[in-house]
Amino acid sequence: MARPRDRLPRLLVAIRALLFWSLVYCYCGLCASFYLLKLLWSIGTGPTQTFRRAARDHPPAGLNDPSLGTHCYVRIKDSGLRFHYVAAGERGKPLMLLLHGFPEFWYSWRYQLREFKSEYRVVALDLRGCGETDAPIHRENYKLDCLITDIKDILDFLGYSKCVLIGHDWGGMIAWLIAICYPEMVMKLVVLNFPHPNVFTEYILRHPAQLFKSSYYYFFQIPWFPEFMFSINDFKALKHLFTSHSTGIGRKGCRLTTEDLEAYIYVFSQPGALSGPINHYRNIFSCLPLKHHMVITPTLLLWGEKDAFMEAEMADVTKIYVKNYFRLTVLSEASHWLQQEQPDIVNKLIWTFLKEETRKKD
Repeated sequence: MARPRDRLPRLLVAIRALLFWSLVYCYCGLCASFYLLKLLWSIGTGPTQTFRRAARDHPPAGLNDPSLGTHCYVRIKDSGLRFHYVAAGERGKPLMLLLHGFPEFWYSWRYQLREFKSEYRVVALDLRGCGETDAPIHRENYKLDCLITDIKDILDFLGYSKCVLIGHDWGGMIAWLIAICYPEMVMKLVVLNFPHPNVFTEYILRHPAQLFKSSYYYFFQIPWFPEFMFSINDFKALKHLFTSHSTGIGRKGCRLTTEDLEAYIYVFSQPGALSGPINHYRNIFSCLPLKHHMVITPTLLLWGEKDAFMEAEMADVTKIYVKNYFRLTVLSEASHWLQQEQPDIVNKLIWTFLKEETRKKD
């Protein structure tokens, strides 16, 4: 009797894994079918427009605005990759490291580069495969372990052993992982619009609404087709993300200027520029949930109430994974793109968090 009883837990794990991967691949197929229909409709209604792409030979002036900081590059010895970042503030000041989301790059932190340089060495990084940072070809090079190691290597190169770590969206995911794996590196953690990774994986399996909002995670598992869909109609999908009423920036805050939008399109219209960012998502289902998941760093979680991609209920559940000071602030009527849409409010909340004494929870 002992032997069948011992096999039961392993059998349940195997069945759960089978069901999970069946869900992943079935939903991938559904998403691919949906976007294929969109493509066929676009070709049928306007074939010339579908494949039109404007020439963008020169970067918009805003990308070289000296008030945002200095463009720097570093080649990491172990990985061999060259990373790009923009730095503001004096060397030697405490480090504030900013990690962007998708589809973004360092420029999404332009308001914070200006704001915090008075007291911090502020570094807005282009993540692996994004912006001007090198983009390895193979999806295996974008596993979460690689992304975590990148941040540790960047800190070592900059000459710091710890930092204030701030991440938005996918950059928030990486920030959570850094705080979990290397708590000694993070003085304080600020995350915008991304829950603790375990909350996300548990919630998405139990709530169809979040499964639908995260459909792009599944669509991105398909080779090359997502990149192609983003590029048709002169990157209409990218423009839609930032400007539409349902998902865009600017309900009750700053709106993207024409130059801001062109900065994004310019960066992602470069040859191969979409594959790196999308490859980040192509390993996620094999890396989550986490085996180690507790956060012992003082944490501020900022959340846009009207986030089109993340259910707000996940934000409150996140507190059970933080065994230290934890504050959640939900911004009413704010969208997913918090630091760009409501920079004054976000900056003020971050300043308050950085300056206050935080006591560890009992």
